[in-house]
Amino acid sequence: MSKYTTEALRSVALVGHGAAGKTTLAEALLLATGAINAKGSVEKGNTVADFDAQEKEAGHSLTSAIVNFGYENTRVHLIDTPGYPDFSGQAIAALAGVDTALIVVNAQTGVELMTERMMRYAAERKLCRMIVINKIDAENLDLPGLVADIRERFGKQCMLLDLPAHGAADVVEVLEHDAGDADFESVAAAHRALIDQIVEEDEDLLAQYLEDGADPTATALHAPFEKALREGHLIPILFTSAKTGAGIKELLHVLASLAPNPAEGNAPPFYKGEPGDKTEPFQAEPDASKHVLAHVFKVVADPYLGKIGIFRVHQGTMKKDMQLFVGDSKRPIKVGHLYQLQATRLISTASCTIRTMRTISTSCRSNFPSRWPAWLSKQRKRATNSACSTSWPSWLWKTRPSSSNVTRRATKRWSAASARST
Repeated sequence: MSKYTTEALRSVALVGHGAAGKTTLAEALLLATGAINAKGSVEKGNTVADFDAQEKEAGHSLTSAIVNFGYENTRVHLIDTPGYPDFSGQAIAALAGVDTALIVVNAQTGVELMTERMMRYAAERKLCRMIVINKIDAENLDLPGLVADIRERFGKQCMLLDLPAHGAADVVEVLEHDAGDADFESVAAAHRALIDQIVEEDEDLLAQYLEDGADPTATALHAPFEKALREGHLIPILFTSAKTGAGIKELLHVLASLAPNPAEGNAPPFYKGEPGDKTEPFQAEPDASKHVLAHVFKVVADPYLGKIGIFRVHQGTMKKDMQLFVGDSKRPIKVGHLYQLQATRLISTASCTIRTMRTISTSCRSNFPSRWPAWLSKQRKRATNSACSTSWPSWLWKTRPSSSNVTRRATKRWSAASARST
């Protein structure tokens, strides 16, 4: 697999209410980028993301799934999440591994319970947010009314980035186009409103824009666009039909050219210190030469590999056979294998650098926590090692079992899995 620079990496989570078409949208993105040769469907139970037998039987996602694909010289790591409230924990945990949250809205049913929840959770984590209105090919839609409802609920910063055209057969992008046909709204008006919102983020660009009266170039607009996303001053609205493919290419172009890279997104807060004691905040540096700091945001029990952790590197470069500390553990673990995850397919890799997602399998019994956030770190000096945590409530730490209990529990699970496999 080709190596990508930090600037070429994108990490995105598809979140929203159930039946909004997130899994089908992920399938359409994989097909459009050549990651798969044929498009599966949720009804037939042959999608890449819904690989579990229970998901196929239920007809919707039960757990999060990670896929990746390349487009326009970028590598996009995408997490497809469940949408129903019973499985919201999977969606909330996925937000810790991404810079951008794509909130998918069903054009037929509009804003629903999990739409509002995930918008709120993403805002609390200071993630860049984009709204994708899916299923625009359906009949009897009121898209202007839906856009108005979105703005009423989430603010006037929700602005059109493209518009459906020709009976929802395709979409027209409004950032770089100031004219064209659209099913509703004026392309010129949407373009002007978007430009006005973006240039307000840069005083020099705003002064030049008011003086010249000409639209800034796409290059000049990139930095203020990213700033508006980071600060929540802009939440772009896009339109797609995962079923017909309308808007898929445009969405991919937005992810590649406008979605923030690891250096442009809001970095998550980290804290030095022991849980329950005084902590000191610090920021991870997106530098591959620094010591490793990674976040395990999901743990999977595999019957053959044992307990494996899916993580995102925030600092440094992780390599095979490296020793790492998990959470407040005083005993390091050794990285047995590193994998690039494509749903259920594990692709072996020698190393992974900042803001990439990988799967780790340790060469000893791993005590990855099952119900709380875990941090992998490698300190330069063992004497200065301290636990790293986030601003999670204290009860998460108080209910944490001791490492010996976790080890015994993991051993029992491993023994049971081994017995079943034999």
